[in-house]
Amino acid sequence: MGKDGIQYAVVDAFTAEPFKGNPAAVCLLEDAAKAADERWMQSVAAEFNISETAFLLREKSSAAGAVPLFQLRWFTPVAEVELCGHATLASAHFLFTSVLAEHEKLVEFSTKSGILTAKKVPAPQSTGVSGEGKLFIELDFPTIDLVDCHPSELPAIPDTLNGASIVSVHKSTTAGDLIVELSSGKEVADIIPNIHEIEKCSGRGIIVTGPAPAGSGYDFFTRFFCPKFGIDEDPVCGSAHCVLAPYWGGKLGKHKLIAFQASPRSGILYLELEATGRRVRIQGEAVSVMTGTLLA
Repeated sequence: MGKDGIQYAVVDAFTAEPFKGNPAAVCLLEDAAKAADERWMQSVAAEFNISETAFLLREKSSAAGAVPLFQLRWFTPVAEVELCGHATLASAHFLFTSVLAEHEKLVEFSTKSGILTAKKVPAPQSTGVSGEGKLFIELDFPTIDLVDCHPSELPAIPDTLNGASIVSVHKSTTAGDLIVELSSGKEVADIIPNIHEIEKCSGRGIIVTGPAPAGSGYDFFTRFFCPKFGIDEDPVCGSAHCVLAPYWGGKLGKHKLIAFQASPRSGILYLELEATGRRVRIQGEAVSVMTGTLLA
């Protein structure tokens, strides 16, 4: 840690409004020893006690004009994760607005999920606004596959979701999240989950999704519950849409989709599937709500 402490910001991701979307703390490290101290980073994440805390360390590059490259790690209050969308968006927003030169349009992150990129982009046409003065950021993430579930992996699903009408249940091939499709987006928004039952599920948590109501302007609704990681409900989960984008893209026959996360804080994600289907571009806004210095 430098003599002046560690600079941090709390950024609300996938929203343009403070106190909406999903909050992430972003800590800019200058000391490689801190970036390697997992116990310290976990303690910091527990101290922030929000859905995700990101730690950035700039990689040295000798190439003139090279794209800025940062190490990036993500921690929930209780565990490190291998992929996090909203904290990556928050990190990029923090770098573009407070650290990098204004002319920088692209940043790369070295993560446990490989090299991820974030770049400034115009506002999606579907927003109906010019985008002038707005900072939209596009993340380039890998898609995640689905597999069928064995019945033993589905403990008390109807009870867990308070008897909502279930269309299908699948499982992601990475974190083992259960993906439960309900018959309507309204059911997704209205469910009152049984967190105790969700803790018994085999994977990280449960992604609940359903078709958006006609005329809403969205393609599908989602909520994500992962109490095993210290987060009863993740307000807006970018990584969940790495599996939801190809799922709903295939069901709806679309490669561009607009997703609404129907948590109490809510958030909007603009999704575009690559032609190969192996990458998904996730666009969104973010807003800084707090800055400060970490002294410990």
